[in-house]
Amino acid sequence: MSVQRYGLIALGLAAVALPVAVVASGQSAAPVGLKPVAAFATISDPAARSAAIFTEMGKVLTHPRCINCHPRTDSPLQGDDMRFHMPPVERGPKGEGVAGMECSTCHGPRNVTFADGKGSIPGHPLWHLAPASMAWEGKTLREICEQLKDRKRNGGKTLAQIHEHNASDTLVGWGWNPGPGRTPAPGTQAQFGALTKAWIDSGAKCPA
Repeated sequence: MSVQRYGLIALGLAAVALPVAVVASGQSAAPVGLKPVAAFATISDPAARSAAIFTEMGKVLTHPRCINCHPRTDSPLQGDDMRFHMPPVERGPKGEGVAGMECSTCHGPRNVTFADGKGSIPGHPLWHLAPASMAWEGKTLREICEQLKDRKRNGGKTLAQIHEHNASDTLVGWGWNPGPGRTPAPGTQAQFGALTKAWIDSGAKCPA
């Protein structure tokens, strides 16, 4: 292999590794918790209780671990500051990148921690962007709520399937195990799933 090719590989690896390292050095926010479903039992009006529960769910839905993969453009975001992804990548026809720059080129089946333990490259077997119809970046919590309920914009999912997705999907679950250098999503996936079910059971109302 030529020296020139070695140099190109080194530059490519640096482009992948550097942004993650920057997140690691700049991370300062402590993990945020989620209120349990029982905390909303004192709200007697079902609609008001449902909207309040969704507002609590919003701590997860608007967190960088979610928004970064629900961007308004065809490029993902990265880091706790939700900056433009580097190296530059595109959504591609299936949300998995374009030929030669697929997500799996850098994102393997699991997180890879750097040797110093201070950063990592995130990974999951199904790493990909959310569908463009499910873009949340820049939207209000009410807009995200209405979008989640709209089967024309949520991938055709019923509310029961939305609950299953939130409670059990392993790629969603990555948000609570993002590897060194990233703040996990608030609470736990189990809590998020329980809140989702309570929101649906109380009428799936959206906040104002």
